[in-house]
Amino acid sequence: MLRAMHRRTSDPDGLALLRQRFNAQHYALLKFYYECSNLKYLTSLISVPKLPQDPPSLLGGDSPPLLPTRRAVSPKPVETSRPSSPGVDWAEQQREIARKQREYELEQQRLQQQRELEQQQQQMEALRLQQEFDEQKRLQMERERLQREQLQREQVQRQSEGRLAELEQNILTLRGQYERDQMLIQQYDRRVKALEQEMQLINMNAQQQLASKDDMIRSIQDQINVWKSKYEALAKLYSQLRQEHLELLTKFKAIQLKANSAQEAVEKMEKMQKEIKDKNLQMADMVRERDRAKNELLRWQNTQNDEVARLKRDVEMANGRVEDLGRSKSSEVGAMVAKFNKEKQDLEDLANRRLREIESLQRQVEDQKMDIERMQIENEEEKSVLEKGLDETLLELATVRDGQSEKSSVLQGRLDAMSSSHKHKMAQIFDSIMETCIGKIEESIYDLESPTQLGNQTATPEFTLSMIEKAHTASTEFELALLQYLRPSHDVNQVDAIRAALNLSQTIVDVLGNAKGITRLSKKDEDADDIIRHAKSSALAAQEFFTNVTSTRLGGLSPEGSIRAIERSNEGVQAAMERLAKATEYLIPKSSQLDPSKMDLGDVVELEMGNAARTIEEATAKLQALISKPKNDGLSAIEIQVNASILESAMAMMQAIGHLIKCATISQQEIVAQGRGTQTNAAFYKKHNRWTEGLISAAKSVAMATTLLVETADGVISKTHSMEQLLVASNEVAAATAQLVAASRVKANIMSKAQDNLERASKAVTEASRALVRAVKTIMDREMKERESAVDYQNMNAHEFKIKEMTQQVEILKLEKELTLARRVLGEMRKVSYHQSDD
Repeated sequence: MLRAMHRRTSDPDGLALLRQRFNAQHYALLKFYYECSNLKYLTSLISVPKLPQDPPSLLGGDSPPLLPTRRAVSPKPVETSRPSSPGVDWAEQQREIARKQREYELEQQRLQQQRELEQQQQQMEALRLQQEFDEQKRLQMERERLQREQLQREQVQRQSEGRLAELEQNILTLRGQYERDQMLIQQYDRRVKALEQEMQLINMNAQQQLASKDDMIRSIQDQINVWKSKYEALAKLYSQLRQEHLELLTKFKAIQLKANSAQEAVEKMEKMQKEIKDKNLQMADMVRERDRAKNELLRWQNTQNDEVARLKRDVEMANGRVEDLGRSKSSEVGAMVAKFNKEKQDLEDLANRRLREIESLQRQVEDQKMDIERMQIENEEEKSVLEKGLDETLLELATVRDGQSEKSSVLQGRLDAMSSSHKHKMAQIFDSIMETCIGKIEESIYDLESPTQLGNQTATPEFTLSMIEKAHTASTEFELALLQYLRPSHDVNQVDAIRAALNLSQTIVDVLGNAKGITRLSKKDEDADDIIRHAKSSALAAQEFFTNVTSTRLGGLSPEGSIRAIERSNEGVQAAMERLAKATEYLIPKSSQLDPSKMDLGDVVELEMGNAARTIEEATAKLQALISKPKNDGLSAIEIQVNASILESAMAMMQAIGHLIKCATISQQEIVAQGRGTQTNAAFYKKHNRWTEGLISAAKSVAMATTLLVETADGVISKTHSMEQLLVASNEVAAATAQLVAASRVKANIMSKAQDNLERASKAVTEASRALVRAVKTIMDREMKERESAVDYQNMNAHEFKIKEMTQQVEILKLEKELTLARRVLGEMRKVSYHQSDD
């Protein structure tokens, strides 16, 4: 049937499953016939058929499969009855019958012996066929196993060679990238050094210009004294005084030119500082590229470790297969021994019944024992061959592993050298950044001690305390970033430490500027000196912190010593900041200080922010009422246009401030929501009471400055206030909003959308303030030109012109004196107004 199916179909692969089942059944039937042929009782009854060793081919010719030969049954002898003759006697008949009976018995014995001999031959032939089949099957399995192992070894070798080539290509690529990075770093180093030299030259030129200006001012003062002494003899020294006046005009122009050049130098310095910040950002990008290369290296090492582990698992699996094979062979031998022992027992039982078959059975048992011993010897030889092959495989695997370990060690050495050089370069860059931070703080210390620098004149003690709290946080973050940077791990990253260092240095600079600004509010000079001294000690502690974390300082210390040095430096900065905070708190009036234990600071913050919003809404409504107010018929068209321009600029500024207050409220709510954790809002405000007081003070300043601006604008329109007062009010509003934004920035989260919106709103307020200032200055310039055009200096005679000129000089001296006095009075008024702000 299977042959017919193969002839009818054109795709023999579709019948592969049937062929496999047919072959399995053939081998099972062959094994069954072999076991049946070993049973003496069964072979004495029937003749066991013989099958070929291999199954017949289903894809061959049309010849039918060979059937097993059947044993021909010999016919039983048939007695032929012959008619008795009366001539034969009874004794002869009896002898004939006895003779035939003996012949029949002999024939039966001969046939029995022949059957037994044939059975023995069949058993020997079946045993030989089974052994040949087992041997062929074993050899076939051994060849297949060796081919699979050879294929696996070739695949592993090809994969290892391909992986090594890929890794070498990656190393070459990383080396090229590293060399390009080194060249770029060297180029940046040269650029930074050139910029530093240019900054030094600019500083020297600025100092020289300042010294020359001081000398010029002293010379002008001396000449003014000479003019006062010569004023009584004006008629006699007229010609000489005119000449000196012309010289003074020439010198004054020279001073203006020098002042303009100094302003240009300052702008150029700011531009260079901006370029340095851009270079720092590029350096941070390079550090991120370095980290990416390091991650690639770690990924390659993990891949190599996985490859080695996989090879180890293969070796263990090979050992397991060898052990399983040994166990299976031993179990087969045991089963065969048990089977043959059973047969031996059966033969011994038969020996009691058949004495004449003892010798043949004994020979048969001895032959079987010899076969067993031979099979044991063959199994031992097979086991030794397998063990030898396994040893050779292990030796080859060890050779391959040694070659890979040598290559890995060479590559690891190169990578270690590159990593060491890279760490050295990055340490130099880190030290350069620390030196930059130290230099920035040195400049802020110089400004703090300089009498010409007044600091942030809009700063308040509350805002300064919030900046001090920001410095506390920045110092702690710098400590944590350094501890993370010094941790012995593969994912070391300098970006966080550099960012924290720059943040700390900038915060220290802001603290010093605000500390210098709030000295104007101190009633006693001793209080101002204490603030300056504590601010300087804080800056020096921060400088010492930056100095102690350089590679030259930390290189000679153990990891524990480095950690202790960083912690001591941070503690020094924290202690200095705490002393500065206590000195600043003395400037806060007792009546304006908030007691967190007696009131809910969260309610106070929301109240002040709401008051500021309501004040701005009322100011906007008042400006809208002024805009919609009927025009005064007594005003000219120019005056109406001027008032409209002022009101329009003030309205734009009020709208920008209103948007800023909304953004500040959203940012403050986001800061509290993200920073309080599981605490309540009141607990968060109580914990950060200094920042809360700064925020409240900034909100009050915005509300007060906004009210002042609206009143001043109304007064300018109604002719009760001057344009200068409007300029001052506009500057106060801009300063108050900047203070509010800075107070929110102290606790703002990184990449906060609310803080970004607040920054944009602050820029809008600044632009509106500038627009208002430009409008007022335009009006003032127009009025000044009209006033100047009212006097015709061309038609004046010489005496009248000179008298006019001398009168203007006297007016300038009076105004300068009044300006000095007004500044002194303003300082005293600010002190009193701050301490009496609650009243």
